[in-house]
Amino acid sequence: MSYDFAPLLHSAIGFDRLARLVDDAVSNAPANTSYPPYNIEKAADDVYRVTMALAGFGPDDVEIYLADNQLIIKGSAPRHGRSGEILHRGIATRAFERRFALADHIEVAGADLVNGLLSITIRHVTPEALKPRRIPITSGVAADLTPSPVDAQQNVSVGHAA
Repeated sequence: MSYDFAPLLHSAIGFDRLARLVDDAVSNAPANTSYPPYNIEKAADDVYRVTMALAGFGPDDVEIYLADNQLIIKGSAPRHGRSGEILHRGIATRAFERRFALADHIEVAGADLVNGLLSITIRHVTPEALKPRRIPITSGVAADLTPSPVDAQQNVSVGHAA
């Protein structure tokens, strides 16, 4: 299913990326979006944390990277040499790929895998050029752009000397 956003974008500038993100979300939605389970929490004003339950996965089984304003987390099925026969498998350890769309000016501060929980810390960093800045106001006499009599006399005397 695809939506045509062209009529909405005739009078908008710079929103083509938004339309592409919505279109990608609709067309690339995976069938099974519940594995692995995750939480997204706001830790501070500009700090967020994504926590995923990855029981049985080790640091070598998980890849995290940024591409095209997306946080992509991929896990390959762990290959642990277990002895014995599994009579019941209740802990899923299958391969997965989870994508999170990120806003502009987001950076990943770090990732930890402790006790089967992968925690990724994300910060929103506003560049200096986009931060509000105060423009100083000076007071005094407004600048006069007409030449003063002294400047006019100097120009005349220079003109006569030539």
